[in-house]
Amino acid sequence: MGQPTHAQPDWWRSAVIYQVYVRSFADGDGDGTGDLGGVRARLPYLAELGVDALWFTPWYVSPMKDGGYDVADYRAIDPAFGTLAEAEKLIAEAGELGIRTLVDIVPNHVSDRHPWFRAALAGGPERALFHFRPGRGPHGELPPNDWQSQFGGPAWTRVPDGDWYLHLFAPEQPDLDWSHPAVRQEHEDILRFWFERGVAGVRIDSAALLVKDPRLPDLAEGRNPHPYVDRDELHDIYRSWRAVADEYDGIFVGEVWLPDTERFARYLRPDELHTAFNFSFMTCPWDAGRLRTAVDETLAEHAPVGAPATWVLGNHDVTRTVTRYGRADTGFDFATKVFGTPTDPALGTRRARAAALLSLALPGAVYVYQGEELGLPEADIPVDRIQDPMHARSGGTDPGRDGCRVPLPWVAGAPYAGFGARDTPPWLPQPVDWTSYAVDRQAADPHSMLSLYRRAIALRPAFGHGPLTWLPAPDGVLAFTRAPGVTCMVNLADAPADLPARTELLLASGPLDDEGRLPKDTAVWLRA
Repeated sequence: MGQPTHAQPDWWRSAVIYQVYVRSFADGDGDGTGDLGGVRARLPYLAELGVDALWFTPWYVSPMKDGGYDVADYRAIDPAFGTLAEAEKLIAEAGELGIRTLVDIVPNHVSDRHPWFRAALAGGPERALFHFRPGRGPHGELPPNDWQSQFGGPAWTRVPDGDWYLHLFAPEQPDLDWSHPAVRQEHEDILRFWFERGVAGVRIDSAALLVKDPRLPDLAEGRNPHPYVDRDELHDIYRSWRAVADEYDGIFVGEVWLPDTERFARYLRPDELHTAFNFSFMTCPWDAGRLRTAVDETLAEHAPVGAPATWVLGNHDVTRTVTRYGRADTGFDFATKVFGTPTDPALGTRRARAAALLSLALPGAVYVYQGEELGLPEADIPVDRIQDPMHARSGGTDPGRDGCRVPLPWVAGAPYAGFGARDTPPWLPQPVDWTSYAVDRQAADPHSMLSLYRRAIALRPAFGHGPLTWLPAPDGVLAFTRAPGVTCMVNLADAPADLPARTELLLASGPLDDEGRLPKDTAVWLRA
């Protein structure tokens, strides 16, 4: 059910996939929280945008201690979002429009409200499904080892009976013990559950963290291999998952943050994951040399296993692209969020427009996070409204990720920019200028970011499916082709760049100068 009628077995190799953060996409019932009804109502918008698939961040039953990545029930939709029946309708209706669906699976941990963990706290045999250990110190008052949570603080929490349990993220997200066969069987059953409901693929959260060294050694000991990142045992798990996906012609995309390109490529062998996110490109500063290196290294690491690259400018965990690119400091860590980061919105917007054409011209799949097509900047969230646990766990030094998760603006003249069906305030506050980014306003403006994305996605097939070939270009300019006579050119230099002679301008991220040259921070697609 719900599969697009124009089925193509390798669609995922060159797809444009749109990330939907349900809570902030569109509110269909007017309670201030985005839901599946809101998404269903906006499917025509997504079809007009031209995307091939939708990736939904977790929509399952959850206490929402980490934006839904603390899952209590994988086979039910959180009531704030809708029902399982409504999810099935959404999958089917999207399929009728030629749009596939991907769901998000979080295999490293569950919610502390999950039935398994509640039974484990009560002393049941389910305790073996998690990492419970006695503490260190004379009275067990110290954590079992020195591991730290990704959200700050120790990765261990003590329970009333004196034992400690492991959580690489928030305390409300206890890590599962993947050495237990019941954990493996449950996740394979979950995959089948969603494939049978018509999803085309699965995004795997924190895909390199599942397996832990059973000894749980201190990190300070400098262990190699790492005690919980990129363990070799992971590959047997993903080979089993691939066998499940192949039963349904489903695909996987893994969230795999690894600096070792050879180790990264192992996850993309033909019997494991189909694709994995490319974070080196997303976190690369706006610098021609570094961007070209990121592209070259990405393509090179994928080539030995025959997997397509993925290109991502933003997601629900990093600062919005417009804000990142609005910094003149090219050494800035684009994955870091800090309070009061100075930025130039006009500069960031110009660069984000050029980056959109760059990413959409590259070979492979492209992921577009909701709101990127509107040019949304990072929002400043009042401290008393921040909900992301990263803020509290950092002692207030990290603003968290809520600034890129603010509800979308749809209608300029409506309350709360048309996010909801009523006048109910959204779950996160929108900036006062959010109406200037509204979909209805941008749809009527041929020069808007939305219009640029729509045209670019429609024209993207002109690049074909060939390999990337770099073309001669001045310093600070990137130029390449993938199909005879079709060129992408991006100017990151200070001086304007001449366009190749006898070419037709297909699309530009901004106007050319008075002499027909390509200005700084501008990209064009050309055809001979």
